[in-house]
Amino acid sequence: MEKKSILFMGTPEFAVKSLECLVNNNHNLIGVITALDKERGRGRKIKFSPVKDYALKKEIPLFQPKNLKDQNFIDKIKNLNADLFVVVAFRMLPKEIIDLPRLGCINLHASLLPEYRGAAPINWVIINGEKETGVTTFYINSKIDEGDIIDSKTIKIENDENAGSLHDKLMTTGSQLVLKSVENIFNGNLKKKKQKISKSDKLAPKISKDICIINLDESADNIVRLVNGLSPYPGARIIFKNKNYKILKAIKSNTYHNNRKQMFEIDNKIILNNNLGESIDVLMIQVEGKKVMSSSDFIRGNKI
Repeated sequence: MEKKSILFMGTPEFAVKSLECLVNNNHNLIGVITALDKERGRGRKIKFSPVKDYALKKEIPLFQPKNLKDQNFIDKIKNLNADLFVVVAFRMLPKEIIDLPRLGCINLHASLLPEYRGAAPINWVIINGEKETGVTTFYINSKIDEGDIIDSKTIKIENDENAGSLHDKLMTTGSQLVLKSVENIFNGNLKKKKQKISKSDKLAPKISKDICIINLDESADNIVRLVNGLSPYPGARIIFKNKNYKILKAIKSNTYHNNRKQMFEIDNKIILNNNLGESIDVLMIQVEGKKVMSSSDFIRGNKI
């Protein structure tokens, strides 16, 4: 009996783990769709997406359409006759693509749906102080992250978790959930369920520049959560003495340093005061145009 076939769609490192998991478990990957190559860095060198790098290494047929609605592209994908489309960290698909595979089009989302639908669930669960999150596989429909749920897996969010460490945990957990979901679909062991969408659901919109600005009217706990939720990228920012600083790691201080400026040095540390009588120890910092440093290293060569 011929193996059922998969067409995979994804772009960043987060997607590679799921693709790799499917390949390592001998699933029949007949194609990969990923984003167009981009120019990056000062030299404007062409850079492939992590998914493209992996597909080339494994010699999986690769597609990089400019327009997902282009009829020539749709015809090519249709002629592959893939049984299932698996999507991880890609983009919204047109109905013409969603309707092609006979076993459907599934997606991995980095939250416990229906909570935190949107572009940045990993950031927002930390910013909002959640104690747990997870990953969900679901069938794609015409609405963003609202299709029928296939399966989910919950993980704990540690107190010092940042977006980078949580990303890596969810990437690994998610790859295993993708594998389990695909095999349940292929084996006919699937029990999907409809999402109960509510106006009270917490959402995860794209991180804007405004969200990255530290508001000193917020509590120290909220500021630390913002720092963690935006670290290592794009970073929580503060402008002080006409300089743009990113704060990449911080903890609430046990001591309030009163009668001080908003940001200052003391005892070989950088301290940030909010407007509520609380102090924050800044542990990792980056001034615009410079590398990320520990506060103690920064102080040795710079002045706040």
